[in-house]
Amino acid sequence: MIHTMINNSTGGWTAPAVTARTQVPRTGSEREQLTAMLAFYRETILRKCEGLTAEQLKTAPIPTSTLTLLGLVRHLAECERWWFRSNAAGQGPSDLFCTDEFEDGDFDLVAEADAEADLATFRDECDLADEAIAHLDLDHTFAPVFKPDTKISLRWVYLHMIDEYSRHCGHADVIRESIDGVTGY
Repeated sequence: MIHTMINNSTGGWTAPAVTARTQVPRTGSEREQLTAMLAFYRETILRKCEGLTAEQLKTAPIPTSTLTLLGLVRHLAECERWWFRSNAAGQGPSDLFCTDEFEDGDFDLVAEADAEADLATFRDECDLADEAIAHLDLDHTFAPVFKPDTKISLRWVYLHMIDEYSRHCGHADVIRESIDGVTGY
């Protein structure tokens, strides 16, 4: 992913632009296609944020909701760490924004969050997730932390994460449009 800064009219920080998009191949190995599709969705969530200020990223589409673009980014960073690093690669604890005290801290604690740092954390978690599983085969299985008597394959994790991103990119579409009318991906 290539990122550039966009300055808003007030000269403050705004979420960086995604200037290159992964093209998902229509042929190729299963791993190539899964990896490309996941990368495409990672870039899509960032495109939904590009050009927005920290306050806009913290804006919910309706007053009774905690669903925000920044919350989605934080949630997906948690998912990246949880599924790829903590579970599939067995790299330990997964807490980023959620804790025992704040189970939905990714969404509920955005008011005081540092949007620039959280977007950087998301990008870092994506890179770290890719590194953690690079040596693992799609047939690699593991017992997830939450259900140690079950086996899950890395292939399933890819499919689950693609599903997770596709649903949340749909949420991001609605949120972004409610903020400034921007649509598309």
